[in-house]
Parts: sequence; structure tokens; C-alpha cells
Amino acid sequence: MSQARFQKRDRDKAQKEKAALKRARRAERSEMPAADPSNDATPAHSEGDVLAELAALHAQFDAEAISFEDFEQAKAMLLERLQVR
Repeated sequence: MSQARFQKRDRDKAQKEKAALKRARRAERSEMPAADPSNDATPAHSEGDVLAELAALHAQFDAEAISFEDFEQAKAMLLERLQVR
């Protein structure tokens, strides 16, 4: 393959990854209830919800519905939402 093909492939891959992240953020925002201004410090999702989403993400990856890179990015986002005590 020529250098131009490699560059185009890399651009296309980056564009698809960016679009996947954007879809995930949009889906996350649509799932979140309206923010209560009096209680901004508490997380919007419970630990059980985040763990259920993580299990669903693992199932998608096991079924080869998403790539490893998408899986890792989504997993990192979910793990950030967990509170460690």
C-alpha cells in the first residue's frame, strides 16, 4: 500500500473513533436525568448502574460488536464514574 493509503486509513479510523465517542457522550447525556442545582456534588449514576453498563459493554465486546479501541475508551469512561471508597 502506498503512503497515501496508510494516511487515509488512519484519518478514517480517527474519524470513526471520534464519531463513536461523540455517540457515547450523547447517549450518556440523554440517559442522565435533569441536573438538580441544589445537589451538584453527587454522581448522577449509582454504582449498580455503572456496573450493569460495564457488563453490557463486555458482552458487546465478547460478541465482537465493537472494536477493542472502542471498548477500552468506553470502559475508561465507565470506570471514571465509579466511586472508590
